[in-house]
Amino acid sequence: MSNTTGSKIVVIFKRFERFWHWAQALMILILLLTGLEMHGLFQLFGFASAVQTHNITGFVWSGLLVLIYTWILTTGEWQQYFPTLKGVEGTLRFYLWGVFKGEKHPHHMTPEDKFNPLQRLGYVFILFVLLIVQVISGFAFYFFADLRAAGIIGHVDLIAIVHTLNAYALLSFVVIHLYMITFGEKLTTHIKAMLTGKEEINTDKAE
Repeated sequence: MSNTTGSKIVVIFKRFERFWHWAQALMILILLLTGLEMHGLFQLFGFASAVQTHNITGFVWSGLLVLIYTWILTTGEWQQYFPTLKGVEGTLRFYLWGVFKGEKHPHHMTPEDKFNPLQRLGYVFILFVLLIVQVISGFAFYFFADLRAAGIIGHVDLIAIVHTLNAYALLSFVVIHLYMITFGEKLTTHIKAMLTGKEEINTDKAE
């Protein structure tokens, strides 16, 4: 048996991928802050400014999402998000207690396989369910008067409830995401990877 050990630096996250990650993070933060202020939880921008900022950011974010979905579907990146149950048990075990015992992550990141099984399931749900619901409910809320006049929607209550609950679901994801990025080799490993696009991957092989 011969062993070849080592590691190499590779580009994991492409330039546009890093751009839309940070741009979307900023816009979601603004939308959450202004949305919570509109619900009266605190005062930061002022109600009128919060409403205006929320609406403008929402439209810009919607445009960015169109670019994101187009990029994912036309570059083959959709394969990175295709859900699979293979390896879910081992990954779940790692997050529940393996990480606290110093075990190595069972998923080995490569440019062709960036996300572990739990990340794939989570990102598919976030990108193709929560974000789409949030945008549609936001547009329905913004254009409610026109939709009601056209006889399409009669009441705004359900739209408001869906939009608000979905926003809290996105907030929960942000909190979990911030916690999970601390699971790298170092505290800043994953943040650095999303800033530079580069990650050090293990090339150890045994024959």
